[in-house]
Amino acid sequence: MAAANNGEDCMHVLVTGAAGMIGRKLVERLAEEGRIGGAEITRATLHDIVAPQAPSFAPFTVESIAADFADPAVPARLVSGKPDLIFHLAAIVSGEAETDFDKGYAINLDGTRRLFDALRALGDDGTYHPRIVYASSVAAFGAPLPDLIDDEFLQAPLTSYGTQKVIGELLLTDYTRKGIFTGIGIRLPTICVRPGKPNKAASGFFSNIIREPLAGHEAVLPVDESVTHWHASPRSAIGFMMHAATLDSEKIGPRRNLNMPGVRATVGEQIEALRRIAGENVVARIRREPDEMIRAIVGNWARGFSPKRALALGFTADESFEAIIRTHIEDELGGEFVR
Repeated sequence: MAAANNGEDCMHVLVTGAAGMIGRKLVERLAEEGRIGGAEITRATLHDIVAPQAPSFAPFTVESIAADFADPAVPARLVSGKPDLIFHLAAIVSGEAETDFDKGYAINLDGTRRLFDALRALGDDGTYHPRIVYASSVAAFGAPLPDLIDDEFLQAPLTSYGTQKVIGELLLTDYTRKGIFTGIGIRLPTICVRPGKPNKAASGFFSNIIREPLAGHEAVLPVDESVTHWHASPRSAIGFMMHAATLDSEKIGPRRNLNMPGVRATVGEQIEALRRIAGENVVARIRREPDEMIRAIVGNWARGFSPKRALALGFTADESFEAIIRTHIEDELGGEFVR
């Protein structure tokens, strides 16, 4: 994939939300590979509310920008250097978007629209046509839901976060149709196991009940073990983004947003996978404490997918939930855990 500006085999990459977990891992992968497709990465602009840091071994020039994505002036500033490829990850997570209505819309919707419009303004002369990989979510779907969601199922979210993501998907499709940029939206499964500390995402407990016991800490389970959900490891999520960045746009067609593959598991199956890998002492660190708000939010989420389009386009995910746990132990814990 050649640079959008000048046709040379070099590339300027922008990552919004680059200090988040997925953003950091994506930047690490970009630094390790140094290329996207056939193009050398020569410059990266990294944005978040706090200054993102690139790995010291990054073989390209890095500009780090700390700014509030809700600030109306920020999106235009981020794209002023005409990046060839944009990974748009900046967002308020599901639980926070539900409890802080104004903040969720200011960042997840208004910020996204301003970003797209800033690209439109830069491309008025017809010489600039970047690619955007937009991180959407399985929260795009709402109850009543089938057992498995196929590629034809209606996007009708029942949360503010899901609504904001679906509007972003529609804008992405329309701006792509108008030739303003080439957009690809990837509906990420719940990312599990997320490293670091618990966040405000309603889905956070899916990771907490694995990550915290492996680290020797207690974890709270706010839902029933029968809750079924769709998961992918952080490693798979980065793979989705890298593949989307190089995918032949013509093969995607006019429907620009794709359900990503993943692993379907009940909470009980998660716990059993943890037991098989780590033993009873680790599982015993999970404490049941029902939370009605979390249960209500998660109850409106998809339980599984039949992502035929994404699979046909070459996207791949983890083989099992056990594989997800082993990936976490390998990538984040150096192969060891607290027994």
